Amino acid sequence: MSPQPQAAVGAPLSRVDGRLKVTGQALYAAEHDVEGVLHAVIVDASIGAGRITSVDTGAAEQHPGVLRVIHHRNAPKLPYRDNPGSNNPEGRRLRVFQDDKVLFHGQPVAVVIATTLEAAQHGASLVRVGYDAQQPSTHMPEATPDEPTRYARGDVEAGLRDAAVRLDLTYRMARNHQNPMEPHATIARWNGDRLTVWDKTQWVVGTQDELSTVFGLPKEAVRVISPFVGGGFGSGLRCWPHTVVAALAAREMKRPVKVVLSRRQMYFGTGFRPSYEYRLRLGSDRRGRLTATDHEMDAETSSYEKFEEAIMLAGQMFYSTPNVRQAYRKVPLDVNTPLYMRGPGFANASFAIESAMDELADRLGVDPIELRLRNEPAEDESKGLPWSTRKLRECYTVGAREFGWDRRDPEPRSTRDGDWLIGLGMAAAVYDPGRFPAQARIRLDADGTAVAEAATIDMGPGTYTSQTQVAADALGLTMRTVTFRLGDSRYPPTPPHGGSMTMTVVGSAVLDGCNKVRGQAIKLAVEDERSPLYGVEAEDVVVRNGRLHVRDNPARGETYQRLLTRNRLTHLEAVGAYTGAPEPARHSYFSYGAVFTEVGVDATLGLVRVRRMLGVYDVGRIVSPKLADSQALGGMVGGIGQALLEHTVTDHRDGRIVNANLADYLVPVNADIPALKAIYLEGEDPDADPLGVKGIGEVVQVGVAAAIANAVYNATGRRIRELPITAEALI
Repeated sequence: MSPQPQAAVGAPLSRVDGRLKVTGQALYAAEHDVEGVLHAVIVDASIGAGRITSVDTGAAEQHPGVLRVIHHRNAPKLPYRDNPGSNNPEGRRLRVFQDDKVLFHGQPVAVVIATTLEAAQHGASLVRVGYDAQQPSTHMPEATPDEPTRYARGDVEAGLRDAAVRLDLTYRMARNHQNPMEPHATIARWNGDRLTVWDKTQWVVGTQDELSTVFGLPKEAVRVISPFVGGGFGSGLRCWPHTVVAALAAREMKRPVKVVLSRRQMYFGTGFRPSYEYRLRLGSDRRGRLTATDHEMDAETSSYEKFEEAIMLAGQMFYSTPNVRQAYRKVPLDVNTPLYMRGPGFANASFAIESAMDELADRLGVDPIELRLRNEPAEDESKGLPWSTRKLRECYTVGAREFGWDRRDPEPRSTRDGDWLIGLGMAAAVYDPGRFPAQARIRLDADGTAVAEAATIDMGPGTYTSQTQVAADALGLTMRTVTFRLGDSRYPPTPPHGGSMTMTVVGSAVLDGCNKVRGQAIKLAVEDERSPLYGVEAEDVVVRNGRLHVRDNPARGETYQRLLTRNRLTHLEAVGAYTGAPEPARHSYFSYGAVFTEVGVDATLGLVRVRRMLGVYDVGRIVSPKLADSQALGGMVGGIGQALLEHTVTDHRDGRIVNANLADYLVPVNADIPALKAIYLEGEDPDADPLGVKGIGEVVQVGVAAAIANAVYNATGRRIRELPITAEALI
């Protein structure tokens, strides 16, 4: 078949679901109208470690409206069947209400079910739980780490010994919480042995797998529905205990049950970006060419699960380095399990690596961009593979020109604006977008409209819109005649909505399915003696606005509607598939960027304000410029939060999170956000996937914190190696 004309892809279109959202018609997890629903409120452990010795539910059960209180002493034992396909295949998980152990502060220890939310809330406050408390281990420097995951090439000690310049630097990064606007919530309903949940999740298939594992059900007996998600940033990438609690309570009550986490509960009821200590030793020759890097990384995890993320990859491949050694140690603590947060692994690694590169440039008297150019690798030295695309040089060039980098004075504290010290900083960015198998079902109806379905999610990037754009062009239809459906585990399976993979994997599956359906229609037309296209070569037929015609003779053709109606067909249908990354890999596949920022630092108070920021990105083909801008600017905002504001504080005496609210856990607000701009390099990545796209959602936060820290140094002459950057560190 001939390539289709592209009318929707690449156009700055508004969101197809925008009207639903601004008019309140988009239904989020807690808003679905499920008949007969009861309300449940979870009672959280008030100790950080130990055992439950008593549960007094008398006062709660006597409160009007309260129907039942479930806890470990009266809850049914759940099978937690081994399921290799689940999103927790090793079986290490929090087993809700199955024993008297308390593993972290805030762990669910009971749930109160009532006829109203108010009754459930008050009933929860009346439950009295006794404990045999132990001192929790929540402070990483005082805990014992696991054996490290290691990587090495070359001879690091020799490379450091022979280096003309050596740096030994330690960076610390605070724990961050995702804090999406929509709280996590689940409504669960049983129909015999079949379970339906309306859940806030970034992975309906993963939640389906987990619930089938916990309750010992066939996978097809669990349905997960999640049509709209009000932000996630990674917090919905797994099934959390409250979803199990809702399903358990609904089965016990034989009625639907709704659980909505409070803002406070989200700090221990879902995941977080773990805190890190990252020691980086590096050496270079006198021209700044790296001779060796040695990375030692410690990160917190929970005592009952081992969470890890891709903290090591950037240090292996980003710069040309003959000698590299890494040790990544997970430190088990009495905390709930961390989870991926925007730019997982890479956002933290880039803070250490890109800050160190800036410090090396300053030591050598070399411009930071020039130093990076001198260390540009010709290939991925960790894999011995060529790049699919790597346009970092162009990112630097375009960014420097558009930002006015040539006006930067390399001498710290040399530029002022009244009481403000002004500094410019930059950092490079990299991310490894996921490429996993996905499917999509496409149906073209006889009325000339089409429906595409996939079990993916839209937590804000605009999946409804971007997938409609791909389908519309591939089928030769207008946007208004295509409907994309998502958020239901009954649709064809897809991987998680995260890791910068949705456009790649779901988009490629949608493209494949639409190509198959269009091919069916073209074959039908060219073999139908009654069609104006009879006898035409299939590769000479294209479709525009629902009309099939000869590419060089638009007058010769007919509509989908006429073709299907004449052949007495109600529809054409196909399942499209994307098989994932090729095996063995032919190329090294990453997204890239360069971030430039200007900060002002109050010379007296030490306050840091970002004044402007520019990101230039090599992310392949841009399907929707409007959505890309939304992603890029949002990532920059997240990076500003990571750099200057966000810090989860734990009271190590009992494991309590001190600032578990949006008054004390600081996130950027409009007043914190200056002029932000994103530029996308033209071109596509033909080796990445059939669409030629690369992920953008994660890379846009990577490098932001380092660029801000480097700008703070240029403004003040102070190197800050701990996030967030506080006024106390600068005065």
